[in-house]
Amino acid sequence: MGNQVLDEDEVNLEGSEQYSLVVPAEAAQTRLDVFVTDNLATYTRSFVQKLIGDGAVLVAGRRQKANYRLTPEQEVVVTVPAPEALDLMPENIPLDIVYEDEQLLVVNKRQGMVVHPAPGNYQGTLVNALLYHCRDLSGINGVLRPGIVHRIDKDTSGLLVVAKTDLAHLALADQIKAHSMSRRYLAVVHGVMPEPGGTIDAPIGRDAKDRKKMAVTHNNSRHAITHYVVQERFREFTLVECRLETGRTHQIRVHLTYLKHPVLGDCMYGVRKNNFGLKGQALHAAILGFNHPVSQQYMEFSAPLPDYFGELLAQLRQFAT
Repeated sequence: MGNQVLDEDEVNLEGSEQYSLVVPAEAAQTRLDVFVTDNLATYTRSFVQKLIGDGAVLVAGRRQKANYRLTPEQEVVVTVPAPEALDLMPENIPLDIVYEDEQLLVVNKRQGMVVHPAPGNYQGTLVNALLYHCRDLSGINGVLRPGIVHRIDKDTSGLLVVAKTDLAHLALADQIKAHSMSRRYLAVVHGVMPEPGGTIDAPIGRDAKDRKKMAVTHNNSRHAITHYVVQERFREFTLVECRLETGRTHQIRVHLTYLKHPVLGDCMYGVRKNNFGLKGQALHAAILGFNHPVSQQYMEFSAPLPDYFGELLAQLRQFAT
């Protein structure tokens, strides 16, 4: 059973998605439909009300009406059915394919590209491009996310692995769940980090004040661990390498903000000024390693820094002199 968000390393193996929410004290007497909508920002209130009417939302194991008033510590379980079949259009969008065989491929995603379609955004995604490149993608994650084992944010560049077969999908998903897949990112953050590195062990869940954001919180959260090492220091910024042990939604961005060192260019969690003209956060998935699902041989790939990232570092080095 999942929690209130579909994490980057969480695989939907049966098409539907299930969320478990525990009602905090401050949500006492909140309407059921309002509580679910606030905690699942992906879905509209009308969609949630339909789920409630269909019996897909249970409170302490029982069906309730949308206007039911909640009490603290009740468990609300929401089951979102698999999306209906959708004729996604293959699109001839250039892809930077780092590796490919009959089981999988590794893609170096450019900054600004959405990984998979979502309501209102069915074109121009990595999935659209993959469908043009190869038709044999795994179907485990449904029609909207064929082949997608894990995700990186739209404005994050770098590596992700795509499964062509269900066998590969299940094997790669197991590695993610076992925390044995190596995922290392480079990030430029605000401020000068004095320590050489460290580990951030802090749970992540929905931000209570802004449901579109994530935050370090103990309410309806999931365990999250990020390891980081300082690579280079500048006058007002630091280049760090982050290694994911877990893969919660926006994990690196949230954890670095929690340390008071938000990622440069991250307008959602960070500072809106001094962004050096960046179109997104300075966060790059630089290294990806895993055991091949068939041969079991360990494979590791690296993606060079994209132009925008290299130019940023050049500016920071010049600024530091």
